[in-house]
Amino acid sequence: MQWLEQHWYRTTPLHLILLPVSFIFHMAATTRRALYSSGILASVKLPVPIIVVGNITVGGSGKTPLTLWLAQQLIDSGWHPGIISRGHGGTTLSPQAVHASSSPDEAGDEAVLMAQRKLCPVWIGRDRVGAARALLQAHPECDIVLSDDGLQHYRLQRDFEIAVVDGTRRFGNGFLLPAGPLREPLSRLAQVDAIVVNGGAATKGQHSMQFHGERFYNLLNPNTIAQVADFNGQSLHAIAGIGHPQRFFTHLNRLGLKVRAHPFPDHYRFTPADLDYTDADAILMTEKDAVKCTTFANEKCWVLRVDAQLDSLLTQQILEKVTSDGRQTA
Repeated sequence: MQWLEQHWYRTTPLHLILLPVSFIFHMAATTRRALYSSGILASVKLPVPIIVVGNITVGGSGKTPLTLWLAQQLIDSGWHPGIISRGHGGTTLSPQAVHASSSPDEAGDEAVLMAQRKLCPVWIGRDRVGAARALLQAHPECDIVLSDDGLQHYRLQRDFEIAVVDGTRRFGNGFLLPAGPLREPLSRLAQVDAIVVNGGAATKGQHSMQFHGERFYNLLNPNTIAQVADFNGQSLHAIAGIGHPQRFFTHLNRLGLKVRAHPFPDHYRFTPADLDYTDADAILMTEKDAVKCTTFANEKCWVLRVDAQLDSLLTQQILEKVTSDGRQTA
């Protein structure tokens, strides 16, 4: 897959082969959406509002941090959210609750990360409808559900759609899979309720999202906190197995840290050998990667917690939409 991604942000002779396949993918995606929109394929409406956070490109764009930010915003507004996710990278197929101690190999790294924040119940399942139903049955107090990813999971009806756009990589070469990174045509963005741009310039009507984080915690001893200045003069290595590893390395550089960067594929399953940097005084990593390194981490491993920052207008927009259609309110 990595070799193919190299062709998603430019045009190469390989596209003579890939573009005809992309046309077929385009027709399939458009037809599938039309079948759900027309009711030929049945979709399910649940008794509580459903907020979907997704994207139209392959790879990470910041959906999980945004979902956590939204969960906190809803809690602060008096709601009782629950989160559902596919559990990408995990082996679990049927609906299942995710806890802070769940295995990322089974539940997926992002789902475990969200559960470790302990904001609200987190459930996973390949079938988002099944996952949402199971969550609501187990937690009847939940009065709104956030779907981390699932913009293309049309079987689940939604009250509000948010598309997250990578502000750096944007839409690559603008082609659909496999010639480019698009899951759906760019025209799909005109149909969502809100567009959030992660780390880039947002145009009128869009929302800008930035990540904030300056403190590290030790993976072996989470109560031990380090500031940026504590790493001055040290030999630093940084690992990242996320959708856009360079974003993490750039963030560290902006904090004034000079690191030796080690990018890995998204959802990479780390092994002890991946942390074997004998010259390192500290190994810096993301929270998403940390959940997969806990069992074999050493005292050199430090985790940077980052939180999404957005304006409150998005929350207002969501609450106005979900309370104006007669659905239950907080």
